Amino acid sequence: MTRLLIVGPPGAGKGTQSARLSARYSIPPIATGDIFRQNIRDETPLGLEVKAIVDAGDYVPDSLTNALVSDRLEQDDAANGFILDGYPRTLEQIGYLDRLLASQEQSLDAVILLNADTDEVVERLSKRAVEQGRADDTEVAIRHRQAVFARETAPLIPVYRDKGLLIEVDGLGEIDDVSSRIADALDARGV
Repeated sequence: MTRLLIVGPPGAGKGTQSARLSARYSIPPIATGDIFRQNIRDETPLGLEVKAIVDAGDYVPDSLTNALVSDRLEQDDAANGFILDGYPRTLEQIGYLDRLLASQEQSLDAVILLNADTDEVVERLSKRAVEQGRADDTEVAIRHRQAVFARETAPLIPVYRDKGLLIEVDGLGEIDDVSSRIADALDARGV
């Protein structure tokens, strides 16, 4: 059983590396953004609640995010582990996840932090925006998301460092090189 969390600024390659870790460990990548979109698309009761909140321009509260993640972790494909991307994002969510896993006599095996220089990430995302025709990925928007990460998510990193779970990896460079750095760090930890 392998239970991982991947964190890093937007554009650091979390989605790409999550997919690779998913294949390596045969565990599902679980991204909260995907959970929100799937529940909204399926018009589940939680999805309808999320849609109303998002449509109003508000943030999805911790209680609802926790409920969606809890529901997702109870699905059969997550029985042998998972890799979380985009959750937890607050101290309350860390506490909830810890309690949820402890209730199942489980815990996270590692938290992978993909470090990436802001200017490099802005350049990477700007290039992707042009290649994929993402008009909303302007430099201003990208820098705003970087600032939101620094303000809201980065403060959680010391919590995982203090728990001895944090593995810091350089998230820049070729995809295969980053994957190798992650694999080496996880192997060194016995994961």
